[in-house]
Amino acid sequence: MGKPSDLVQGTLDLLILKTVALEPLHGWAIAKRIQQVSGEVLQVQQGSLYPALHRLEQQGWIKAKWQESETGRQAKFYSLTAAGRKQMNAESANWSRLSAAINLIVSEA
Repeated sequence: MGKPSDLVQGTLDLLILKTVALEPLHGWAIAKRIQQVSGEVLQVQQGSLYPALHRLEQQGWIKAKWQESETGRQAKFYSLTAAGRKQMNAESANWSRLSAAINLIVSEA
């Protein structure tokens, strides 16, 4: 069995988009929110998170702005763009369809 921190390939983008849709957050806060909301099951490592944030920003799905974090340090805060919201909705629909199909197979006795 895989480690609890293992993410299904391709889901990290959706998790990030869903997380920053609520409010602009910096990288560490995005990882922490995903961990908290998942009941401590999902843990996004920095080596996966920051390349994903960079890729999503290049695709125009999120935008970044430097501002002061809760610790008083400057951090890049990421927020969802209109194109990102459209992508998030498409990926959410696809995830629902895929996970329902997997559940059908897994629940077969």
